[in-house]
Amino acid sequence: MTETLTFDRLVDTFHERLDQLPEHRQGRNTTYELKDAALGAFAVFFNQSPSFLAHQRRMQETKGRSNAQTLFRIQQTPTDPQIRNLLDPLAPTELYPLFRLILSRLEQAGQLDQFRDFNDTLLVPLDGTQYFSSQKIHCSQCRQRTLTNGETLYSHSVITPVVVKPGQPHVLPLEPEFITLQDGATKQDCELTAAKRWLDRCGTVYAAYHLTLLGDDLYCHQPFCQLVLAHHLNFIFVCKPDSHAHLYEWLAFLQAGPSEQLPSLTRRYWNGRFAEIWTYRYMNEVPLRAGPAPLFVNWAELIIIREDTGEQLYHNSFTTNYELTDVTVEPIVQAGRTRWKIENEGNNVLKNRGYHLEHNFGHGQKHLSSVLLTLNLLAFLFHTILHLVDQRYRRLREHLAVRQTFFNDIQTLTRYLCFDSWDHLLDFMFKQLELDISPAPT
Repeated sequence: MTETLTFDRLVDTFHERLDQLPEHRQGRNTTYELKDAALGAFAVFFNQSPSFLAHQRRMQETKGRSNAQTLFRIQQTPTDPQIRNLLDPLAPTELYPLFRLILSRLEQAGQLDQFRDFNDTLLVPLDGTQYFSSQKIHCSQCRQRTLTNGETLYSHSVITPVVVKPGQPHVLPLEPEFITLQDGATKQDCELTAAKRWLDRCGTVYAAYHLTLLGDDLYCHQPFCQLVLAHHLNFIFVCKPDSHAHLYEWLAFLQAGPSEQLPSLTRRYWNGRFAEIWTYRYMNEVPLRAGPAPLFVNWAELIIIREDTGEQLYHNSFTTNYELTDVTVEPIVQAGRTRWKIENEGNNVLKNRGYHLEHNFGHGQKHLSSVLLTLNLLAFLFHTILHLVDQRYRRLREHLAVRQTFFNDIQTLTRYLCFDSWDHLLDFMFKQLELDISPAPT
């Protein structure tokens, strides 16, 4: 089933979705197709080359064809200003079905199995990140904040859910949710409101994949937890004492009871340099808040101590709807701790590993910045899929070792040579690097 996830089939899927984009132009000004504008921006992100389209237009003039045509099937290669003008009125939601379709194909191909964790679930952390800020450039969708010097800072932020797993180096981006100007007065209100909107739009669809949402203390509040459960999803959220006073008072009451302790589990691990003592405590059915009709959740805590010095290395607590026992508390806490991957292996890669998430590729007046970010996420997703299912792609990435070397080679080759297809490009790289192109034995 992985044949549905090859580069060419993914581009086919992209074309099928882009063929359905609503036409917002009137009159005769339709020289370039909206599809070509979206594909052009995507090609820039996929190749991690801001000058890719300029090189391809020159190649078209000198050779009569270009990699923009052969690899991405762009009919007419637009300029950067043309792309910005064409994409600005387009809502990013027009591209969201691609994320769902690709996830479905990954499931059908059995590729999601390697991402499933505790209780055969897919772990999806939620977290907001800022991807644009300026004191000069702004649009009607920008959030505004007055700085101490009296200047106004304009910004855009987004929630970028991804599928993660402990020990899995890759993440799978899902459709984003943009934090809008109307979402709230504080950063926390904005992010939580946007997360609720993402749940209402995606929850029913993703419930079929058996999702468990991860998040920091911001998400560990009754209305949001109830919304998660209403969509038949699960949750493991950080739970801090200062924002959940009633829950911790309840735990203190239980701790002072006849048993004088909460259920606990202790493990000793050697990390290669010194021994660590991992102590878990947990309790089922504790109220998440005070007042009438509280939601009863299950609470777990992990404290890690360095054995030889007594130094505390880690301390955190979580709430979940999963039942906690001596058997389940460890994998549940491990899953909850995996939420950091959305930052380290998701947003950090997008910001610092060639995708330049925070770079202003174009701001526009309506949706341009959000459309470009969505196309950037799709480029990240395409590369992740190729690494998972395309052995030649994976071998090239491993052979070249340094991530930037691979992309530098792609940029140079596509600047000077025109390839008939993505397979032709990979075959050429294998030959020049004198790698064995035959598949490795299974």
